[in-house]
Amino acid sequence: MTAMPTTHGLYEAFLAVAREGSFTSAARALGYTQSAVSRQVQSLEDETGAVLFERLPRGVRLTEAGRVLLPHAEAVRDRLAAARTELAALRTLEGGLLRLGSFSSANAALVPRAQAAFRTRHPGVTVTRAEGPSVKHLARLAAGEQDLAVVCPAPGAPPVEGVTLHHLLDEPMLVALERGHPYAGRRAVRLAELADEEWIVGAEQPADTLFGPAVAAGFRPRTGLLAQDWIAKLGAVAAGLGVTLVPALAAASVRRDVTLVTIHPDDVPYRSVRAATPPVPTVAATAFLGLLRETAEALRRSRAFPRGGRAG
Repeated sequence: MTAMPTTHGLYEAFLAVAREGSFTSAARALGYTQSAVSRQVQSLEDETGAVLFERLPRGVRLTEAGRVLLPHAEAVRDRLAAARTELAALRTLEGGLLRLGSFSSANAALVPRAQAAFRTRHPGVTVTRAEGPSVKHLARLAAGEQDLAVVCPAPGAPPVEGVTLHHLLDEPMLVALERGHPYAGRRAVRLAELADEEWIVGAEQPADTLFGPAVAAGFRPRTGLLAQDWIAKLGAVAAGLGVTLVPALAAASVRRDVTLVTIHPDDVPYRSVRAATPPVPTVAATAFLGLLRETAEALRRSRAFPRGGRAG
């Protein structure tokens, strides 16, 4: 027989002796030597400063001190058993929590489809999701407040300490036009053809918007209407007040009185969509990341996603 382990061995031996009524039977039930069980009980008696068992000619029985200790020892045993169960659930994805974050247009298709697949495969895991700008999610990941986020880091931005980025896809932009626009029926349009249009943008500096790559390539949109909310942007387009860029991931959620037209491959701005995790992601985050990759590839290959979207 092996020697009695020291971790939690004192309470384990005490409960076994109390249950079996003898050191011999307790040792047999635990798979240890009788001397090992006796030493553990003696160590617990030394620690508590009380005699826990009355030694009888045949077996033992609890003393008053032993009866006082018994429910506390059982509570320790039960809490440890519950902890082991919960830890096992984390490893097997039968339980646990996944704290997820994402930028707004990723919530139109990419994130919800991946989340639906995750829920089907791992219904015991609770997923919480927060929406907001990428810089916010990167900060929360670095602070340990999120487990995974879908982000679009600004081009050239320095890496965030404590965050690992995983490339999902390069997302092309589309141009949103009112249904009566002369180019609404086109398969593709050059940005130069829209140079005189009033562009609806989300910031005063176009370089800080979805236009960033196009501005870097030399295109200078004529901007007039500033709107950060997508409902406001598309409402203005539908009313004929201007045109705007729409990320491909959000294409399926665009209102029916707005037409989306593909931008010519030589002009189309892209943005890099990435998943962000801590350097050592949780088991749940690793599983969700795999589903994000699968979903991103499926979206890229679908008819709803314009041709030219680059793979992750």
